[in-house]
Amino acid sequence: MLSVWKACCGRIPQRWIFAIMGFLAVFNAYAMRVCLSITITEMVRASENTTKPIDDTCDPMGGNDLDDNVDFKPSNAKQYEWDERTQGIILSSFYWGYVVTHLPGGMLSEKFGGKYSLGLGILATAVFTLLTPLVLDLGDAPALIIVRVLMGLCEGTTYPALNAMLAQWTPPQERSMIGSLVFAGAQLGTVFANSLSGIILHYSTVGWPAVFYVFGSVGVLWFLVWLITCYNTPDTHPFISEKEINFLRERMQAHTHKKPPSVPWRHLLRSVPLWALIAAQIGHDWGFFTLVNDLPKYMSSVLKYSIKSNGLLSALPYLTMWICSVVTSCLADWMITRGFMSRTNVRKLGTTIASLGPGAFVMGASYAKCDRTTVVLMFTLGTTLMGTFYPGMKVNALDLSPNYSGTLMALVNGIGAFSGILTPYIVGELTPNGTLTEWRLVFWIVLAVFLVTNLIFVLYASGEVECWNDPEFIRQDREERRTKAMKNGEEKIEKTLP
Repeated sequence: MLSVWKACCGRIPQRWIFAIMGFLAVFNAYAMRVCLSITITEMVRASENTTKPIDDTCDPMGGNDLDDNVDFKPSNAKQYEWDERTQGIILSSFYWGYVVTHLPGGMLSEKFGGKYSLGLGILATAVFTLLTPLVLDLGDAPALIIVRVLMGLCEGTTYPALNAMLAQWTPPQERSMIGSLVFAGAQLGTVFANSLSGIILHYSTVGWPAVFYVFGSVGVLWFLVWLITCYNTPDTHPFISEKEINFLRERMQAHTHKKPPSVPWRHLLRSVPLWALIAAQIGHDWGFFTLVNDLPKYMSSVLKYSIKSNGLLSALPYLTMWICSVVTSCLADWMITRGFMSRTNVRKLGTTIASLGPGAFVMGASYAKCDRTTVVLMFTLGTTLMGTFYPGMKVNALDLSPNYSGTLMALVNGIGAFSGILTPYIVGELTPNGTLTEWRLVFWIVLAVFLVTNLIFVLYASGEVECWNDPEFIRQDREERRTKAMKNGEEKIEKTLP
């Protein structure tokens, strides 16, 4: 049977099979994570009392948008009385668990491989997604918060595990393209979640619970395919071709080792380029999570789009962001390979475009007020430019240290994910009435975070392999420190002798 599989599938480059399945892993992770962002607009019972200033709100949509309600299917799904602050806590609760499992997930993935830490994490998230309607019915908001924390704990291993596997499967010449393809699952997962959620909420008689049933089922299906098709390293893959194994060995043996020494924490935590990368990740996550978690609320409460239009329009920016990430990733690899720009400068350029562009266009959207066409255009252009983050800073951990890429991603993504805790809560606190002026302050904060974090990255980032990635450097350094410690100990003993 194995020989049949190898004859059939050995001709297909398995690193690209992994890239596609890794992309679908992030795709499913984000779909299950963000489907609540638009679904919550239908889970919450609309308040009849409002303190919104009349001159600081948009009029309800008219014309074609009202036609969306012609085939609207009402449901008997339960609704809840959650204020803006409660909704902010619910949306941020996922990240309370998410930040906890990053570092353990990265270290386990480097030691044992990322296949099962990633696969089981997605599977558990899918199960909790399927259980969400039942748990909510039993325990209201506190129960939902607990489930979201557990989902975050399960998904926290996703990026560290993927990065550890990327270090084994991606040669440097293809790193921008394959890495960006995998991580771009975040955008298409968001597109899929927002657009399909809006359609389900519009047409399904089951109501909002159907959203969780659909996305949870897709996550379980992905896990079954992942078990069969993907493996930790090329050497353990049962039906990879010898040609591909030799190709990967030749191009990766210089900086990727099978059994490197334990994580050199002393060098790692003193690495200035690593801290620059962490700063860039904070900036990216602050802007990205603000849009992912709260753009549907802005479309609903401020611009007054119907649920169907809300889902489709909230998805549009992430579709164009994905297209941008794919195009610029190919361009980045081409520029590096041809020598037109150094790897360091390519990473800095991509990150700068992805910081200044979105910051400027998001601010423009806030000043476009109720001009819905201009607002949607501004959000779309801004989020599109955010796609250059992927060939910019998102693959930079692989540049710095292929051997410890899982741990690096755990630190970088884990610290950045604190933005996911803060942003929904801040939005809930700053926009109690959902007015234009309140939301404008939110977008000013996004712009300020982008500017500061990008400046740090431009000044201190690097695209070159750090010296502590080399096992021989680590062994020699540890031996020197051990010898020095023994010498100091002998000197202390001699001083105590009479």
